[in-house]
Amino acid sequence: MLVSLSFGNSASLESTLPVAAVGLLLLASGHPLHSDKSNAGLVRNCTANPPYLPPTVVNTTNRLNALRNLMDAQNISVYVIPATDPHLNEYIGPRYARRAWMTGFTGSAGTAVVSKTKAVLWTDGRYWVQAERQMDCNWELNRGETSILNWILQQTSKEDIVAADPFVFSVVQWMTYSESLLQGKRQFVSKESNLVDIVWGEERPSKSTEDLFEVPAKFVGRTWQEKVKEIRTQMQYNAYKPTALLISALDETAWMFNLRGNEIPYNPFFETYTLLTADWIRLFVNESRLPAHIKKDLNTHCTTAECVQLRPYEDIQQNVKKYAEGNVIIWIGEEYTTYGVYKVIPESKLLMDRYSPVQITKAVKDETEQKGMKAAHVRDAVAVICYMLWLEKNVPKGTETELSGAHYIDKLRSKQNYSKGPSFETISASGLNAALAHYSPNEETKRKLTPDEMYLVDSGGQYLDGTTDITRTIHWGKPNNFQKEAYTRVLMGQIDLARSIFPARTTGDSLDVWARHALWEAGLNYKHGTGHGIGSFLGVHEWPVGIGSGQTWKLEEGMFTSIEPGYYEDNEFGIRIEDIVMVVKADTKYTFGGEPYLTFEHVSFVPYERKLIDLSIMNENQIEWLNKYYDKIWKTVSPELKAQNLTEEYNWLQKHTQPFSHSAVVTSSLPLLVGVLLGNQML
Repeated sequence: MLVSLSFGNSASLESTLPVAAVGLLLLASGHPLHSDKSNAGLVRNCTANPPYLPPTVVNTTNRLNALRNLMDAQNISVYVIPATDPHLNEYIGPRYARRAWMTGFTGSAGTAVVSKTKAVLWTDGRYWVQAERQMDCNWELNRGETSILNWILQQTSKEDIVAADPFVFSVVQWMTYSESLLQGKRQFVSKESNLVDIVWGEERPSKSTEDLFEVPAKFVGRTWQEKVKEIRTQMQYNAYKPTALLISALDETAWMFNLRGNEIPYNPFFETYTLLTADWIRLFVNESRLPAHIKKDLNTHCTTAECVQLRPYEDIQQNVKKYAEGNVIIWIGEEYTTYGVYKVIPESKLLMDRYSPVQITKAVKDETEQKGMKAAHVRDAVAVICYMLWLEKNVPKGTETELSGAHYIDKLRSKQNYSKGPSFETISASGLNAALAHYSPNEETKRKLTPDEMYLVDSGGQYLDGTTDITRTIHWGKPNNFQKEAYTRVLMGQIDLARSIFPARTTGDSLDVWARHALWEAGLNYKHGTGHGIGSFLGVHEWPVGIGSGQTWKLEEGMFTSIEPGYYEDNEFGIRIEDIVMVVKADTKYTFGGEPYLTFEHVSFVPYERKLIDLSIMNENQIEWLNKYYDKIWKTVSPELKAQNLTEEYNWLQKHTQPFSHSAVVTSSLPLLVGVLLGNQML
């Protein structure tokens, strides 16, 4: 799945992505949003008299009136509504979709701000078109004309109250707001009773009561007791001697106790906090969701150091506050801890790092997790290969759309063993829609798939033994020369990064140039990150692992990351190639410093689009790597296709993994790249 460049707060994935001035697409000739009769009605027109609102818009008049009445009653001038939950998740459950309910806009990124007379949404370029389709004329869309804080200062006077729920702000975000507003002599006030929840009332979705479940033992390399012991050891040897670790990130608790849930779309997490000391473990969770066998496995009947004491989820703030009264040091990771929990810990009793030790430990997969991830990607490759054959057969018939394609690949994955659904909303984008890097189709926007346009599909699955994410760009007709060159240069970046060798503890940010230099040589580029970490039956985005986007964490053996360079030609087409790779030891002639060097091993096994590859601009090393990769795909996936009696797909794979010729290649551009690397002191 596409990972965004990060500008500003480290806790946010919101960014400006590669579609410059997306709003101009509304005027582009031939675009599905072009305001002719056949396409009219897809976006709002608030300047018309009367204003025109498409059927996708939500009427927010009553909701805003009710919110403003609450604000007036509490003397609040501005109320801020982020699009997150008490654990700062990338994906949130329906219960916490407050910004979406209040605005009508359902995109994953963005913040709503309501004053006494205005309501404004800030989101990044991925979602401008979607916002125009979903918001009514009560709302303005800010495309970066001003920052949220500057807008608030412009709309308020000295001593005015700006309020927000502290349980949906990271520590850093809250501090940023507080300091800026204080300098402007405004008040930033914590309102723990979320005003949107009050307005939402009984219609607000209830909490999940579905039972939690254990990851099957055969997919677990370490028991929860072993993981707790490992984290306690890290606490013991930390120079600041923390007495407790507060775990707020949902994937961390899920990983540590080998438990999963179903209430959050695409992520198998559940609502919980963990407070861990050397002497006891407290799990804050709805106890009714724990079956008897899980309680028994967690030793919930006792209170020793190896027993898990259950506490109500809502008691976390009270418990942390009470614990902080003693002679203690509480260790937290700021990336996923909200200000609502943080604020009850005295500064003198706080140890704060960007990431918690659980997040760091979880990023390095053990042997069982590695084995599971590889196996999941083989079955996932079967689903994607079935999809590519299906597309070849059906697109020329003119019967399929972006949306039907997205539904079909999800269906194919569901047939594979251990499937637990998609790992994110499938990006199925044809032609100019693929230039919208985070586009996902719906009934209003879907385009018919045709042989004359490029098609990009970015999709993934959750399996009991792993999480997958893969992107392929396809063309069923005759691509033009520029499309072939752009695709090939993206592929060259994919290959160059995949085959790179680097010293241990190299940061992901410093490797980014490998993926871009072939594009740079032609004056091309892309404006999103090159890779993100990925969980093992956890989140499709798992930090701190990553490549580019300011990812400064050091890569270690056993980490998994995506490699996903791309190129996007506004209003015409988009290209992205994404594979998941594992960090492994490199086989080098020498070992400088006595420490092994590292490289990447591919675990994604789907061929690239042959008709888009221009071998004449590739070098020998790249073609050799490509042929070895195709040989590995064939040897790895063909037995699984045969085992599933997929004869037609077996024959398709055999055809599409034939080796490439070395007859027409250019010389390597490695000297140029080395110069870039040395010039930037990246290695």
